[in-house]
Amino acid sequence: MSAREKKDLLAETDRLREGGRAGEAREKLLALTARFPDDAEVAYRTAWVHDVLGLESEAVAYYERALAGTGLAVEDRRGALLGLGSTYRVLGRFGQAVETLRGGVEEFPDDGALRTFLAMALFNTGEHHEAMRLLLRLVASTSDDPSVQQYRPAIEHYAKDLDETV
Repeated sequence: MSAREKKDLLAETDRLREGGRAGEAREKLLALTARFPDDAEVAYRTAWVHDVLGLESEAVAYYERALAGTGLAVEDRRGALLGLGSTYRVLGRFGQAVETLRGGVEEFPDDGALRTFLAMALFNTGEHHEAMRLLLRLVASTSDDPSVQQYRPAIEHYAKDLDETV
């Protein structure tokens, strides 16, 4: 199979997944994975379709393979870190979720989705202060709500230490 044929097949699986035919996309991706077991892009797409189908346990190995490989586009790497971290969290593997999502936030510090999912995982591990700090900073920096922006300095200040009193 040529690189062009593989690219066309991946595009077809994307269309199937986006068109509500994720089961068909999965079949094609599993065949492609068997043919290209070390291909990070194929592994990422295969993980993604498993997540879409609610097969999170099966998605993990594909996400891990995608992230361990080389050649994954930057945006796909970001998506794989988010997908794996979120999947770990859904499976109750909270420590692994925090570790993965922290790594994602370090690599992509401006990504609000990674920070949000990290906050959820931190909540699950009992790290409520850090989770709240992350979310408050995210709200302060991304909200278009005029009342939030009016109080942005106060929100950012209190995000540092929610237990602070006078």
